[in-house]
This record gives sequence, structure tokens and C-alpha cells, in this order.
Amino acid sequence: MKWSKSHIYTLRESPTDADIPSQALMVRAGMIRKVAPGIYTYGNLALRAIRKFEALVRQELDKRGCVEILMPMVHPRSLWEETGRWTEMGERLLKFKNRSGHDFCLGATHEEVVTDYARRDISSYRDLPKNLYQIQTKYRDEIRPRFGLMRGREFIMKDAYSFDLDQASAQHSYQLMYDAYKAIYERLGLKFVIVQADTGNIGGSQSHEFQVLAENGEDALMVCEAAGYAANIEIAPVGDVTQVGAAALVAMTEFATPGLRTIADLAKATNVAENELVKTMFFSASDDPKLSRPVAVLLRGDHEVNPVKLKNLLGLANPPLMLTDIEVKAATGAAPGSCGPVGLKIPIYMDQGVQHLKNYIVGANKDDFHLKGVNHGRDFQVTQTADLRLAREGDHCPIGKGGVYKLHRGIEVGHVFYLGTKYSKKMNVTYLDKNSQSNWVEMGCYGIGISRTVQAAIEQSHDKDGIIWPLAIAPFAVHFCLLDPDHPELSAYAEKLYQELMGAGVEVLMDDRAERPGIKFKDADLLGMPLRITLGKKGFESGMVEVVVRKSKEQLKVAAPEAFAFVKNWLMQASR
Repeated sequence: MKWSKSHIYTLRESPTDADIPSQALMVRAGMIRKVAPGIYTYGNLALRAIRKFEALVRQELDKRGCVEILMPMVHPRSLWEETGRWTEMGERLLKFKNRSGHDFCLGATHEEVVTDYARRDISSYRDLPKNLYQIQTKYRDEIRPRFGLMRGREFIMKDAYSFDLDQASAQHSYQLMYDAYKAIYERLGLKFVIVQADTGNIGGSQSHEFQVLAENGEDALMVCEAAGYAANIEIAPVGDVTQVGAAALVAMTEFATPGLRTIADLAKATNVAENELVKTMFFSASDDPKLSRPVAVLLRGDHEVNPVKLKNLLGLANPPLMLTDIEVKAATGAAPGSCGPVGLKIPIYMDQGVQHLKNYIVGANKDDFHLKGVNHGRDFQVTQTADLRLAREGDHCPIGKGGVYKLHRGIEVGHVFYLGTKYSKKMNVTYLDKNSQSNWVEMGCYGIGISRTVQAAIEQSHDKDGIIWPLAIAPFAVHFCLLDPDHPELSAYAEKLYQELMGAGVEVLMDDRAERPGIKFKDADLLGMPLRITLGKKGFESGMVEVVVRKSKEQLKVAAPEAFAFVKNWLMQASR
């Protein structure tokens, strides 16, 4: 493609509303233009990268026997009511009525629709297994869209769904897709890790995330190299090696703490370390925001609650909401900062880090007072003890003996779920086995963020000058800078080389604009194609062509008659 015939318009300055480098670079390169918060038009360069990635994904799925379909983006309420997710999905599900007053939503995910599609045809064990996939637009009404395509409201996703006879065959399908995803991201040449993860609103009992490593990644990942274990911080288990001390229990006494509302203030005033204090937090154990079911959570003063672990402990669909100050007052009799577990009439859940403490300080459930010498089991009873805190770098990993966690940042680009019978039971998907007995179909689901992966590649691979595309999804393999387009002989040679490369299947962007060389070089660095050919009057008259490798910035001088063969050979080597 020639620049003069394209629709490419670059910007010199970064947009003021860009949150991360990849977002800024995509806007500057003219790859995305915001239509509304979280909604973008894809320019030709972005679309070319997206289509290349889609083709790569199709190759890996098709050779594993997956079948492509296309489902609608608009879904009727009735399907989502069958699974209960019309309510569970909360405000992220964009709902609306048609002209007849019937309720619909935009597809945030397609479990309900694909299950309805499959149940109409699956009746016998002979119909299984099946793996259906699509590449489709999704819409999730994010409360605060940010990071460009990373956390947009509208995005392109590949989602697949497996249907199997039993748990063993479902696990086989799960492993098949796990391996497919691994192959996909290896072909991209990106640095990524596979981590255990929470199933979230999708549900099920097993899931793994594929995370592209990036300094500005939205997700915190805990990696224990000693155990070969990695998990999203949402579920990373914490090993507690602290032992219970031998100190005798002391009497519980009340003391005044006027104005002390935080753990930091309490630690300073009492000269007791934060890791020896206990804080009490309050949540609602209900998925209905209009229905409050107060519960208390105890943690060590220097620890933070993990809302996903708490969600899973309470059996909720979403992380629980914290109680308001008014609700805390109603449950305890005191304002937040003066509350504790002693005397509470609500369930009390204790993080395992607290079970090793004795004679600690907690709020007295009376404004501006605390209790010291408090001990669980004697002064109050715990409903359940569990791992409820966020892991942090340096924590002991319980999976590997002696191992500790190292923190990495990642961008979730793929996710595989084993669903079991969560959807088949709710939507009545059964089959008859060889003995004519009815059985529930086992399911799995598997997602890849297509548009997100394209931006994630840029977030991982860029420099101060612009994008550094991996060859597998680069919009063009070669960026051809023609510096003197008005020179007849030079232009004729450039056209010949351009046509030869295009004829050999090499995708070339030729910058044939009447612009200064500096502008063309800056745009070439910004757009980030893997290889740049520079052809100007001076080099042409000496019989040489300059070739620049974008990633290393290595500059090579190639004899003009050998330029075609050199480029072909370089691309062949780079694609291996």
C-alpha cells in the first residue's frame, strides 16, 4: 500500500487523555480514534493487525477440530434469566427494551446463547464432543473505561465453548484449548505467563489466564519459581509460617483511643507494630445491593483483604460490597475505626494470619475506645478461619516448599474455564448415553481478547520512538521510505522493488509522500514495522539501499540488485 493512497494520519504529540504508552502510541499512529469513552474506530493499520491475529487464532483452533460460528450481539433477557446472570452480571450488562417493550442486552459474553444453540441439536452421545467458536464484538458497560483497548466497553473477542460427554473428556477439551492458546502466544513471540485464576461471573471450578508481561499491566501476578507456580493475585494462596507464641493469655481490658481511626494511628499511639494489631472490616454477604447481610472480617493490621477470596468463601457471584458507615454503626454500635469482633452478633471470618496472634488490640464497638488483651476462642467465636488476604511479594508460597512469591505485572489476553454442568443444568442440556440414560453435558469456555492482545503487544514492545511490532501481526512487514519521489530513475527503481516484494507476498507500506526525510523517519519509527527500506538519491547513485531493523535499529547497506533477496531472506529468518 502506498501512503499517498492510504488513510494514515499521525500525530506528533501524545494525547492528554492517554493512560499508558500503548494507548498513546496507537492514537498517535492513527490506529484508533475515540468515538465515546471506551468505544473506538479502528484505523486501517490497527485493523490489519487485528485481522492477522484473527487468522492466526483460526489456524490453531481449526487444526484442533474447533468449528467457527457467529452468534448475535443482541440477546433476549429470557436466556440470561435461565442462568440467573441477568441480575448477577450487575451494571456491566447493558440492558434495553425494543419497541415492543421486550428486554434485551448487548452480549457481554455468549455462554447463554451458545448453550441455547447447542441444546437444540445435541441429543445423543454420538453428537459429542463439540467445540464451537466465534470472533465477535462484545460490549461490557465498564464503570470507568481506560487504557484504550485494554479496558474498553466495546471490544473484539474470540470465544469458544466445548461440549463433552463427561468430566474426563471435558478435561481433555480443556487441555486441548490450553495447548492451543499456548501455541498462539508462542507464535506471537510475546513474553507471557500462564496463571491460575478466579472464574468470576463465568463460573465453573477451574481456570487459567494467559498474561502478557508488561510494566503497566493491569493485573498483579504472583510467581513462585521454586514451585513452578503462578497465579493472579486475586486467588494466589498465602502460606503462613508464623508460629503461635508461648505467652500466657492476659485479661481483656478497655482503654480510651480518642481520635484514633486507622491502624497507623493506633500503632503509633500504642507503640505496637501494625503486624501485631488486628483490624475488623465489614462487608455484605449478598449479591443484591439492596439487601445487606453484614459479616465481619478480621485481618492482621498490615494485611489487606482479598475481595475475590472473600467472594469465593461466601459463595457470591461478585466481590462483596463494603458496608457504609451507617450500616457499620447499625451492626456494631460504633463508627468505623472503633469496631471489633467482641460482642458481635454477625458472622465473623478470620484470616489465617490472625490465628497466630495473642493478646491483641481491637476496637471496642464503642466510639473512641479499644480493647487490649483480646484472644479469639475466649473473648469471641470465629465462624470460619481461611486465607482471606492479598498476597504480596516475598510471601511464602504454600505450593512450593521454601518458595516465595515474586511480583510481576501482566495484561490478561486469554482465559480458559472448565464450567462443568453449571450451564447445562440451568438450561437443561442433556444427552442419551449408549444405555439410553440421560446425562448432563459437560462444558468449558475459552476466551481470547483479540483487540486487547494487539494493544498488549505494543505495551510490551515499544521504545521512546514508537511501536515495535512482532512480525506475526505487524500491519506491514516492510516500511519503504522513498526520500526523493520526484527523481525519475529513483522512482522507477523504487516502484520495481515495491512491485517485486508485493508480488512475492511481502506486505509493504511505501511512504511516497513529498515530505522531508526527518518526518518520514519519525513516522516509520512511530508505526514500528519490523523492517525499513530507505531509498534516496544519494544512496541510489552509489548503488546502495539502506535497510533498518526496527527492533535493534541495526542499519545495513545492501547493494540495490540484492535488496529483494535480502528482504525476503531476512523475513524468512525472522518468522521462524
